[in-house]
Amino acid sequence: MTSQKLNTFLEDNLKELKDNGLYNEIDVLEGPNGSEITINGQKLINMSSNNYLGFSNDERLKAKANEATNIYGVGAGAVRTINGTQAIHEELEQKIAEFKHTEASVAFQSGFNCNMGAISAVMNKHDAILSDELNHASIIDGCRLSGAKVIRVKHQDMDDLRAKAKEAVESGQYEKIMYITDGVFSMDGDVAKLPEIVEIAEEFDLITYVDDAHGSGVMGKGAGTVKHFGLQDKIDFQMGTLSKAVGVVGGYVAGTQNLIDWLKVRARPFLFSTSLTPGASAACIEAIDIMSNSEEEHNRLWENGRYLKEGLDKLGFNIGNSETPITPCIIGDEKLTQKFSKRLTEEGVYAKSIVFPTVPRGTGRVRNMPSAAHTKDQLDKVVEIYEKIGKELNVIK
Repeated sequence: MTSQKLNTFLEDNLKELKDNGLYNEIDVLEGPNGSEITINGQKLINMSSNNYLGFSNDERLKAKANEATNIYGVGAGAVRTINGTQAIHEELEQKIAEFKHTEASVAFQSGFNCNMGAISAVMNKHDAILSDELNHASIIDGCRLSGAKVIRVKHQDMDDLRAKAKEAVESGQYEKIMYITDGVFSMDGDVAKLPEIVEIAEEFDLITYVDDAHGSGVMGKGAGTVKHFGLQDKIDFQMGTLSKAVGVVGGYVAGTQNLIDWLKVRARPFLFSTSLTPGASAACIEAIDIMSNSEEEHNRLWENGRYLKEGLDKLGFNIGNSETPITPCIIGDEKLTQKFSKRLTEEGVYAKSIVFPTVPRGTGRVRNMPSAAHTKDQLDKVVEIYEKIGKELNVIK
């Protein structure tokens, strides 16, 4: 017989989430994750994917994945430090380092694993981490796992960062101090103020860590937010994912050779998880090659992002202050946000509601992710449906 206490806990808390409009239903796609998807037999324009460049179903990537699978097999068969490192893994890491303009890189099984492993491999209970208050959940968990003192910094507030860095240094309590920030903040689309961050970091000898999950493939002509600002030699950790713009799965940290050598012997997700599949590794290499040799997809992504923003803004929707193609439609009330998203689906647009705890209470939004794969006709249809539902639910006049 299962635990009655557990059952009571689960039933009570699930009911509370549903009553407050905070329970998220998981939908199942009946095909590839492209600009159009099928759920329960219904074709929908997909505005919820992080597949920025349309690579997740790209024929060039699929061909490379199949080729590598035929050569290396479907799985690596072991963790990297035993005998799970194949030539394709080293090729991928060299390719990432070249793309990010660093000495070396290390690939992980996911972006979440990167932050859990890399932060805790370097920081410990004798250290402090200054962390932007809107950083991704994986950063928060990585900081907690490290045991370091975590000091929250007001979002994008450089005066607060400087004051807290000064206080931490002058306290004499910490051996090392790190500042960690998203490169692009995924819920609002704003970009970290890296030039000012670097200036403060140099003044107080802070370790700098940039989570560029939503900047890689998007900023810096694809090479990321750090490259966008030309600060490759000023940032200690460049972390990113291989699952968003790259379109596959996995994550990486790029930096100095010494840093990567250390992570390969101390980052626990690297040490105790089986390697990326050969097929995934080969597809990632192909995506990076495409981004390195052409700006076609990158330029189309940004053009589509501007086009969608203009359409929604003209209708009177609150699209926030995004500096990237990420286009939030901020509604506020959680239940209304959930209802808005449900009506979008009913009318043919798949755009998921984002509510607490992913964003602060009262800032619920429908998050739109235009991609390089969307057509102007699709985006026009999205704007048309937004107008209909916005007026129907009194979100716009």
